[in-house]
Amino acid sequence: RITGGAVMQLLGYVLIGVAGGVCGGLLGIGGGTVVVPALVYFYGMTQHKAQGTILAAFLPPVALLAAIKYYRAGNVDVGGAALLAAGLFAGGYFGAALSHTMSDTVLKKVFGVFLLFVSAKLLLGK
Repeated sequence: RITGGAVMQLLGYVLIGVAGGVCGGLLGIGGGTVVVPALVYFYGMTQHKAQGTILAAFLPPVALLAAIKYYRAGNVDVGGAALLAAGLFAGGYFGAALSHTMSDTVLKKVFGVFLLFVSAKLLLGK
């Protein structure tokens, strides 16, 4: 028997996924900047668990429909995307290994500083 709380929790995951997907399709961001903080703050996940959860969610082709839309509009560099994918493949492995050498508190601070840096560059840059 599924309780009302369980339904709300499941619906929350879907809504967070939709928000991340909209941001991914609109801005090219979503996993790290939308979904990870939402999982930490709304579901009480550790930073490590939130990051692992979004990486597991990315295993299926979650960005496929958005990428097709961009491709059809002539806004995809296929060769560049393939090279980025190769780099992401290797970098994801090493980044995950590095993250597990840090405490959850340190990892959360590193994540926050990264977001502040990106925000500052976008707001104050050329």
